Amino acid sequence: MNPTTADDRDLLAHVLLPVANEADARASARALESYRPERVTTLHVVEKGGGAPDKTPVSQSEALAEESYDAVRSVFPDADDHTAYARDVVGAIFDAAAEIDATAIAFRSRGGNRIMQFLSGDRSLKLVTQADRPVIALPRADSDG
Repeated sequence: MNPTTADDRDLLAHVLLPVANEADARASARALESYRPERVTTLHVVEKGGGAPDKTPVSQSEALAEESYDAVRSVFPDADDHTAYARDVVGAIFDAAAEIDATAIAFRSRGGNRIMQFLSGDRSLKLVTQADRPVIALPRADSDG
């Protein structure tokens, strides 16, 4: 995305919404709903092992993706879906955003303690500091944990 044209575009014209699973997808869609984006594309990244065995069988991951897309469509019936297969989840998010020409990336932090953040490579930090387009951190409800 050309930074000079970013001001000419509505931030919520086309939002990429990365989700991990059905519960995350539903909560993320609900958190995004009040902002009334014009268009939403849901992204599920199937993590590949990069030479090591995959974390889950591809068929199971694809079923999880479909459940996630259905959960988002319960809030945004016209939402598009996009599945990526990658070892680098954050890189896959950036690639998908570029591919669909998203005006912003919206996400809910998965939370977790500092050890979980360390083990995951703190994806949230990478997402907000390395993106080439606006990143919207959606609020977590008190019941999100």
